[in-house]
Amino acid sequence: MTSQKAVNPAVYTNGIPKPLPKNITLNDVIKSMPKEVFQKNMFKAWLNVAITVSTVLLSEYLLYLSPWYLLPLVWAFAGTALTGAFVIGHDCGHLSFARDHTTNDIVGIMSFLPLFYPFESWRIKHNLHHNNTNKLHVDNAWQPFQYDYYSTAPALERVIMRWIKGPIWYFASIGHWIKEHFFLSSFTEEQQPKVKFSLFCVYAAAVVFFPTMLMTVGVWGLVKYWFIPWLGFHFWMSTFTMVHHTVPHLPFLPEDKWSDVQARLAMTVHCEYPQWIELLCHHINVHIPHHVSTAIPSYNLRKAHVALKEAYGKYIHEAVFGVELIKDIITTCHIYDEAECYVPFEAADSKKKQ
Repeated sequence: MTSQKAVNPAVYTNGIPKPLPKNITLNDVIKSMPKEVFQKNMFKAWLNVAITVSTVLLSEYLLYLSPWYLLPLVWAFAGTALTGAFVIGHDCGHLSFARDHTTNDIVGIMSFLPLFYPFESWRIKHNLHHNNTNKLHVDNAWQPFQYDYYSTAPALERVIMRWIKGPIWYFASIGHWIKEHFFLSSFTEEQQPKVKFSLFCVYAAAVVFFPTMLMTVGVWGLVKYWFIPWLGFHFWMSTFTMVHHTVPHLPFLPEDKWSDVQARLAMTVHCEYPQWIELLCHHINVHIPHHVSTAIPSYNLRKAHVALKEAYGKYIHEAVFGVELIKDIITTCHIYDEAECYVPFEAADSKKKQ
């Protein structure tokens, strides 16, 4: 299914892609990429770590030096640099950082600690997203609201829904962080031992970090050096996730219409961001090859995307980051409708009154 809505060529660079033919298999798509994109390069992997560590430390130093009127700029830099730590842990979670599991686990846990993200909890939930990308009612990353749910929700809940799918979309990942990763009941008995260890690491780090910060730099220091950069990280987490899987013409499909290869290649979005964001976030927004195969390290994603575009470009969704793109999503992609993909809240409210 593909929506017939018109698209803005300044935002969506190849219009509305064609439907993916049913005879194309995931193996066909994987084989279209050169073998070297799957190869791990430990120099490049540790270079990403060095870039993130150095830019996070630089941002903290700049926060220390900057007068008040420059703080917003430095906070933007700090939050983006901090997002790079998540991307490194993201590679570790997919075993695409190092060749051995122990290194992936150690680096992944350490990368997530400044964000107080439990590594194993995230890895389990994130794999659920990869196995069910844009599957209606199942994908846990950015599930759209549907009319039946919205129309019967209490008034306060509808207000919250309107805000998180609209003007405060950038807080959505905070709710996801809490809801998906901290409750043992969300995990099987087999998963729980590793989840408990990840939670222990987060809680132990919090017990050390927060009192130390309060004693050394005070409440304002905690807000200035950690909390606002952490909010900046969640701005990018919310924005990246939203853009990867939500544009007005990109469907979510029920299980009987959903297919794995279609979801991986043709139901996620490649978005171009300014180069400084791509550098600090290790090109995670080159997102289609990552969904085709999570074995591709982040530093090989661009080469993989070039190959995919050469072979399957007419089926690929592409966008350019900017105010127009965000406006298009947060003013249109409110209530999911299989016939139209998305309708605004206003249309759902009008339907309810009829």
